[in-house]
Amino acid sequence: MRYKRPALFLPVQIPEFFLAKLDESLLTDLPPFSRLTRAEIREILDLATPRRYDEGTAVFDEGAEADRFFLLLDGVIRVVRTTATGEQVIALHIAPGQLFGIAPALERNTYPATAVAAAESLAISWPARLWRDFATRYDGFATENYRTVGERLGEMQTRMADLATKAVEQRVAGAILRMVNQTGRKVEDGIEIAFPVTRQNISEMTGTTLHTVSRLLSAWEKDGLVRSTRRHIVVTAPHRLVLLSGAAG
Repeated sequence: MRYKRPALFLPVQIPEFFLAKLDESLLTDLPPFSRLTRAEIREILDLATPRRYDEGTAVFDEGAEADRFFLLLDGVIRVVRTTATGEQVIALHIAPGQLFGIAPALERNTYPATAVAAAESLAISWPARLWRDFATRYDGFATENYRTVGERLGEMQTRMADLATKAVEQRVAGAILRMVNQTGRKVEDGIEIAFPVTRQNISEMTGTTLHTVSRLLSAWEKDGLVRSTRRHIVVTAPHRLVLLSGAAG
């Protein structure tokens, strides 16, 4: 699956007054900003550029120059890596309130993965040259972001271990549960993954075939564990899915 870029236009830029109206208090509980005063957060916001990204649009591409870093305000970002054989693997998802594209934290000049809007998304970004200034000037900015990097590396290592040691059924159940934990919202018959997700997406997350994912979801739907449509999944029996994933006990 190849991710699209708009044929003629960059993602729609939000008017400058958007940032002026963005209340600093919305960021005070986010880890990179939790130790900062409202005045300091205002300084950071005044240096940011907002953009809206349509679903399926690449925010940046793997290997491209890492000229900006981003904060997701709304939506979901899907992080995709390309293997040596050209296959695309979904490494993780970024939820609102998290920084992404933080190549400067890894001392990289290029992005290590592609970031794609899994749903219509709104993000603000800063030039990469400001990373060192932010890390030096603002208390907690660097330490909190390095903690985020460590958590994501840990998550990816866990994913690699799962691919090597877990059965396909466990991997697919685990992938669905991770998306539920990140963005799940309560609906009448269970917990819905709050962004569009296809069976192809799940196959790219779990290193298995589309046929296998389709077979598992169809069986789970008959057993009352999930309800799925073409692009949406509701987990109707979370505890049973946890047992299938091997995470319980």
